[in-house]
Amino acid sequence: MQAEDARYLKRKVKGGSIDVHPTERALVVNYELEATILGELGDPMLGERKECQKIIRLRNLNSTTDIATLAREVVDKCKLIHPSKLPEVEQLLYYLQNRKETSSTKGAKKGQLTGKLNDPPPYEGTELDEVASVNDIDDYIELLYEDIPEKVRGTALVLQLARNPDNLEELLQNETVLGALARVLREDWKKSVELSTNIIYVFFCFSSFSQFHGVIAHFKVGALVMSIVEHELKRHDLWKDELLKKRRTAESNPGDPALKKDFDRSYKKYQSLLKKQDQLLRVSFYLLLNLAEDAKVEIKMKNKNVIPMLVKTLERDNYELLILVVSFLKKLSIFVENKIEMGQSQIIEKLAKLIPCDHEDLLNITLRLLLNLSFDTELRSKIVKLGLLPKLVGLIGNENHRVIVLCLLYHVSMDDKAKSMFTYTDCIPIVMKMILECPDERVDPELIALGINLACTKRNAQIICEGSGEIGRASCRERV
Repeated sequence: MQAEDARYLKRKVKGGSIDVHPTERALVVNYELEATILGELGDPMLGERKECQKIIRLRNLNSTTDIATLAREVVDKCKLIHPSKLPEVEQLLYYLQNRKETSSTKGAKKGQLTGKLNDPPPYEGTELDEVASVNDIDDYIELLYEDIPEKVRGTALVLQLARNPDNLEELLQNETVLGALARVLREDWKKSVELSTNIIYVFFCFSSFSQFHGVIAHFKVGALVMSIVEHELKRHDLWKDELLKKRRTAESNPGDPALKKDFDRSYKKYQSLLKKQDQLLRVSFYLLLNLAEDAKVEIKMKNKNVIPMLVKTLERDNYELLILVVSFLKKLSIFVENKIEMGQSQIIEKLAKLIPCDHEDLLNITLRLLLNLSFDTELRSKIVKLGLLPKLVGLIGNENHRVIVLCLLYHVSMDDKAKSMFTYTDCIPIVMKMILECPDERVDPELIALGINLACTKRNAQIICEGSGEIGRASCRERV
């Protein structure tokens, strides 16, 4: 066929089935696209059919949404859905409205403890109306050689594939894709946070399986990610300094509304940048945490100052990011030299703001990290100096953290100077009550050990003896 013979392109769209998205609050509309090239006389010369999908995200769908109204809006706006399918759309929306929360949203509420790290969500700024296919991977690779918007789209499609573990082996067999991603990350990471997040997330998916760690090391992704994290933390400091200057300027000139407006605009921009950066840091640290399974890799990270970076990130407010960072620090804290470096980075001061907090998973992992740090005498004394003792005593009643808190208090009570500080808390009466009213035959060793330590000072012993004859009752409960 000669190029000049083709005169017209005819497109025909045929609607198909409608399904709910497996993980998001969204509808997936399947349709068939038929493209036909017509000759000068209108006769078909070349035709091709392709099955496609469109994802309709329903951001405003919640328990109080009017389903009938939303269904009509979806049908009106999406030309791929025939009006006759309105009842079907209503039924699917009703199902989405009543579908239970996924595991990624659990554990964030007070009183719930999951004890596991959740996978980071996909980058929120990436909106794709297409579903990626392994068969089109070469097309996605070609996008990586275009401008930044096309690169973002290409990496988002590859990420969509990588999030399914079944696709990882097939992606690995394509020699070009990982090399192209590593090259784009190395060359363009400063140009787009979205692009960096997508690519790092792809490598994170591979890092979840130890057999792929060698591939990640081959492309030196770990070292590059650490450089990116270091740069982003410095950028955050610059943002804060700039915002602080604008706030002080606005406060010192209350009569100038333009300055106040400028500060408000800068603050909104800062919040938006912070949200994007939190996503990048979360997936980056998670990748590094997975790679740190290898002790030699962990030592390299330590030598590249991963500990100061992690401690610095404790200043953030994103719960999921904080859980990940504290988990990483806890893993590193089993080595004495790492604990020393954490102490030099003022880690106790940073952790103090997290005790207590409403997020049970974050509180639990923070207490576990604090327990590891409490083996160090200097760090133990800091716990007392920073006023954490009453806060820890207040957590004894929480069953999720009781054993950890008792172990932590036992460590603190080993120091003679700290023993006297227990006098100014409710610890002694609480511990005595728990010992005397213990329903089991034997008292927990952590509890009885703490009681023994507390009784070693004169003032504490007096408080115990003044407890309305409780010692007499205790003697009746003699234990081996």
